[in-house]
Amino acid sequence: MNEQTELIEFLSKPGSYDPTPKTVECIETHGAMVFLAGDDVFKIKRCVKYSYLDFSTLEKRHAACAREIEINQPQAPEIYLELVAITREVDGGLAFGGTGDVVEWAVHMRRFAQEDMLYQIAKRGELTRMLTRDLADVIAAYHDSAPIIDARKGADIFQKILGGITDSLAAAPDVIASDALSHFKTQAQEMIAAGAACLAARAQAGFVRRCHGDLHLQNIVLIDDRPVLFDAIEFDEKLARIDTLYDLAFLLMDLDHKGLRAGANFLQNRYLFTQDEPLNYQGLKLMALFLALRAAIRAMVSLHRGQVSSQAKGEAENFARDYFAQACSYLNPPQARLIAIGGFSGTGKSTLAAALAPRFGAAPGAVHLRSDLERKGLFHVEETHRLGEEGYTSEATKQVYDLLNTKAEWALGAGHSVIVDAVFSTQAERAAVERIAHKLSLPFTGLWLSAPRDALIERVGARRGDASDATSKIVEQQLARGAGSINWHTVDAGGTPEDTVEHACTILEF
Repeated sequence: MNEQTELIEFLSKPGSYDPTPKTVECIETHGAMVFLAGDDVFKIKRCVKYSYLDFSTLEKRHAACAREIEINQPQAPEIYLELVAITREVDGGLAFGGTGDVVEWAVHMRRFAQEDMLYQIAKRGELTRMLTRDLADVIAAYHDSAPIIDARKGADIFQKILGGITDSLAAAPDVIASDALSHFKTQAQEMIAAGAACLAARAQAGFVRRCHGDLHLQNIVLIDDRPVLFDAIEFDEKLARIDTLYDLAFLLMDLDHKGLRAGANFLQNRYLFTQDEPLNYQGLKLMALFLALRAAIRAMVSLHRGQVSSQAKGEAENFARDYFAQACSYLNPPQARLIAIGGFSGTGKSTLAAALAPRFGAAPGAVHLRSDLERKGLFHVEETHRLGEEGYTSEATKQVYDLLNTKAEWALGAGHSVIVDAVFSTQAERAAVERIAHKLSLPFTGLWLSAPRDALIERVGARRGDASDATSKIVEQQLARGAGSINWHTVDAGGTPEDTVEHACTILEF
């Protein structure tokens, strides 16, 4: 870092910039320094070398800066502008883009408001379901457009990732206990071996792509009400040529670490629905491993950040301990279980399912399958598009329930808990979903929601922007047909949503 001292002083002075800002702020990471100067941002790479990152020469820093723009500009043209040389002029001073020898390279970016970073939005409690839905859709589109990588040795790759992490953490036995690290490594190795066939199948099907690689809340910003991904990994292609679920897992882990498991659960479920790929549901077999590795990586990075500043060392070590404990917790997922929620339109099935999903199953909670969404997906329309009679024929309804049951079996077979919400108005529909759990020898609980007619009519009439097409007429038809003999647990849903959740949790022993 000593060789960059003069450079840092130059970049820290307002007079170095044109136009001249009032002040210059500096944000430091373990691998870079970012200088905020008015509307402009200049980012340089630190002269450092870690096991996974090497910026030790000017040539390597130049390559990393150029690659950063190449990788990020297509997704975030509002942010990434150009590569700029910092030169030594004839008077001995430094300048941006001068005629002298190049002493450093910088990524020139357009500044955005720090309060618009998703990290800050989440911290303020403003990461809404609508924003999370948009985020999931942006990530799904990012993965769809990412180049496919020919990766035939998925298990070997993850063994190397695990080895790099544990080797780095082993260098700090006073922070991460050796026996705990050894146990973590053994468990993770077993999970990699168990998931080898799944990793290979996903790689063969094209799910290993040139991903973001560093997808967490501090690398996403809201611009014009749209989540924009930035700061994708540029320094090592191996770290970005990864399984798409492993890419997603970083953000899920980050949300979970910040106490936002409900947000992580909704994000995962929206991503699964948007992608609509069987191998993504089956790939949930790998999610516990992916989350654990991502948390362990954050522990490793925290330790490296502590090496940059002696003042931050204690805080960094505490973060490392916290992340490592989180990593270990993911490697002991609970047994999968299936919960089905039935009831006539307006009873609050989807509201209850969304509230319960983050509360059980492997992190970040159960897969939530909703008949209203699957029906819209079946007809390839937006979820708020109202279907006509063709969407509610007996044949279409059978297809919807078959799809729900198929997806439930995929996820349960991958060791992930599932919650299905649908009307389930017939004994045959209820029996079919129960058979999935029995087939897989997994626990099943059926909940039947009940509420007064007037409450149902009022609720469906008040819906706006929802996937359900139910009307008061449909409610009357459902009530007239009835549901036959019901052997599921009855839940009084006539009160508030909170009352319904409390009653259901009592039955489920949550």
